[in-house]
Amino acid sequence: MNPLYKALLLAAVIAPLSAFSQKEGVPPAQAPLVTQPMPGYAFPAHETLTFTVDWRVFTAGRAVFQLDQQGPLMKVQASADTVGATNMIYQVIDRFQSSFNPQTGCSAGFSKQTQEGRRKISSDLVFAPGATAPAPALNSTPALGTQTLTERNVVKGTTKTTSGQIPACVIDTLSGIFYVGSQRLAIGQDFKLPLADAMRTVAVTMKVEAREDVKTPAGTFTTIRVQPTADAGVVKNRGTITIWYSDDARHLPVQIRAKLLWGTITFHLQSVESH
Repeated sequence: MNPLYKALLLAAVIAPLSAFSQKEGVPPAQAPLVTQPMPGYAFPAHETLTFTVDWRVFTAGRAVFQLDQQGPLMKVQASADTVGATNMIYQVIDRFQSSFNPQTGCSAGFSKQTQEGRRKISSDLVFAPGATAPAPALNSTPALGTQTLTERNVVKGTTKTTSGQIPACVIDTLSGIFYVGSQRLAIGQDFKLPLADAMRTVAVTMKVEAREDVKTPAGTFTTIRVQPTADAGVVKNRGTITIWYSDDARHLPVQIRAKLLWGTITFHLQSVESH
């Protein structure tokens, strides 16, 4: 698998489709609860974040995240494309979409279309949540929802559908980047979230570590460094993922870094556009 593609998967909370996946995940009834966005936090109605993507010593690609409010939901779209000489080695064109409720943080679904060399895959993960009460009554059984994954191999013309249970409210791997920005990021105060990914529910701990100044093409930011971790999965003992959020009311993700055995890939914020 191409390193840029791996990095985008690892970068969206970061990790669309399995950076934090445990073999079995956690039972939905035992997953951590989703904390609603902090009072006064507002997601942008329309915003585009563009990142340059560095792998080792050269710029390997470009990633774009676009947020749009559509009715009661926030829609997030992301793209990752290789650039320059990287295209001659292995061309990647990937597109990701997700949507979530900005009032609760609960995700409605996640989809991706990937073209890596001759491989073309389309997948849709749809969540049908249960009741979204912030906390179940003592000794009661938490409400559960369902998830349905439909995977299509465009080249082979095959389709596979799988269903399973999820907690009443879950975070998907793409909108999770922006959900984390909606939380109180207090140094030393970690929090957990239920990440629904590839038919598993994974308990992810967000470690709020320190303040740092970060220089990017978009400018220099005072940031809060956050590291997502899980008790198991492909990232355990194999590397680290770190996200730097601007230390202001917006909590913009201004830098994302995946440091793995095969190398380090860093996303640097290049521009922010409201439209």
